[in-house]
Amino acid sequence: MPDSIPIYRADGELCGTIGPAALQRMQAAGLIARVIKSRKGEIKRAIMVPRRHGDRPLPVTAYMGTRYSFLDRMPVGQCWDLKRLGGARWGTNYAPDEVRPIFLQVVRECLVSHSDAE
Repeated sequence: MPDSIPIYRADGELCGTIGPAALQRMQAAGLIARVIKSRKGEIKRAIMVPRRHGDRPLPVTAYMGTRYSFLDRMPVGQCWDLKRLGGARWGTNYAPDEVRPIFLQVVRECLVSHSDAE
């Protein structure tokens, strides 16, 4: 399966490219009308379901997935920042109190002492 699959609107306009996982998510959500394959079975392109009059535009997260980082504007320039799990954008609570023990357990399991590494 190719790494990037072109995706077209129902009217034939190219929307962009997506990965195989995003294509599977969109098919599961019923957003793909047809998948065009080569004779060998390789996916060449996907065509989205036509939008009906009055439908809202398709959100980017439908085929791009959830964003876990965002571009933050700071007085000295721009930088990337992580999305907070608690929902508040302007705090330092990356792990809310209810999930903090799980978060710390994962961090502890990822740490390797020098004696274990040798």
